[in-house]
Amino acid sequence: MNRRIILGVTLAVVLAVFGWFVLTERPIRVSTAAIENNVPVRVYGLGTVEARIVSDVGFEVGAALTELSVDSGDAIEAGQVIARLHPSEQQAKVARAEAGFAAAEATLGKAEANVIRARAILAQRQSTNARQQELAGRNAVSTQTAEEAQRDVDVAAADLAVAESDVEVAKSMHKDAEAALQYERVLLDHHVLRAPFDAVVVERHVEAGTVVIAGEPIFTLMDPNTVWALAYIDEERAGPLRLGQVAEVRLRSLPHQVFTGKIARIGIESDRVNEERRVWIACNRCPEQVFLGEQAEIWITVTELEDALLVPEIAVTGFDGHEGRIWVAQEGRAHQVSAVFGHRTEDARVELVSGIADGAQLIVAPVKGLSEGRMVRVAERDAP
Repeated sequence: MNRRIILGVTLAVVLAVFGWFVLTERPIRVSTAAIENNVPVRVYGLGTVEARIVSDVGFEVGAALTELSVDSGDAIEAGQVIARLHPSEQQAKVARAEAGFAAAEATLGKAEANVIRARAILAQRQSTNARQQELAGRNAVSTQTAEEAQRDVDVAAADLAVAESDVEVAKSMHKDAEAALQYERVLLDHHVLRAPFDAVVVERHVEAGTVVIAGEPIFTLMDPNTVWALAYIDEERAGPLRLGQVAEVRLRSLPHQVFTGKIARIGIESDRVNEERRVWIACNRCPEQVFLGEQAEIWITVTELEDALLVPEIAVTGFDGHEGRIWVAQEGRAHQVSAVFGHRTEDARVELVSGIADGAQLIVAPVKGLSEGRMVRVAERDAP
């Protein structure tokens, strides 16, 4: 009986030790990373199609709309007439200004004629005065007559000065009338709306017959040569972004086409709520038809790794974007070590920069039961 008890206990102990060994010391099969060549590092972001030049255009004066010559989607050229206002009231003001300008011209002509007349009279009086003074010197005429001749010269000279002053006044009035006429003509020209640049009409805001006020938008215009994509990039991934980096853009409406471009602008101010950076991509090859605000997916290539050892982010514990702890296989056993990481790829892998000793292999997918010092067996990689 005692022998049976002893044998049972011994068997239980042996089975327990064997179970413990199987559970804790049996080699675990793990997968390790291999050096990869020419790995592109791309940053992903969502965004929209925009244009750098989008303008709301309208009239500088108010009146009733009489003509709208373009509509949404139309392509227009710089200087093309795209709308008109009712001009009758302003045309009347121009006519009145033209009449005032004509009157000012006539007044100036009359004043200049008076100057010519005053000069002629002065010359005549000076000639008469010279003869009278000569005769008075020979006592041929009285002193009073000579004095009267000199007085007539002084009066004629004063009349000439007045006439010349009238000319200056008339010139000022002429310039004022000319400026008033030009002003009214400019206002009349403001009743015609012309395209400020080669553009595509994005939207027409009003219809003919509407009474508009100064500055009210009539059309929204877009310069098709300034189309770009606005991408929102997570701040954690935005560090390597630089102007001129190549990007690929895919539109929701054209999922099977990829449009290429380059970074044209990086926003100085990030979104404080969403923690995103705004990046503008100028396209090298743009779609034929552009729809502002359409959603786009953007991939920006920031660099290419010639030789890289990559590990999935989920295999790194305590990862802060720079450092973390990873599992390695060395001499048949697992060890957890600290490592420094570099670039992050779009498929959620990070580049291992340092932290693995010579002869150690990077475990890319930690398995259940993996612990410090646990025996491991590296799985063979499939042939490429």
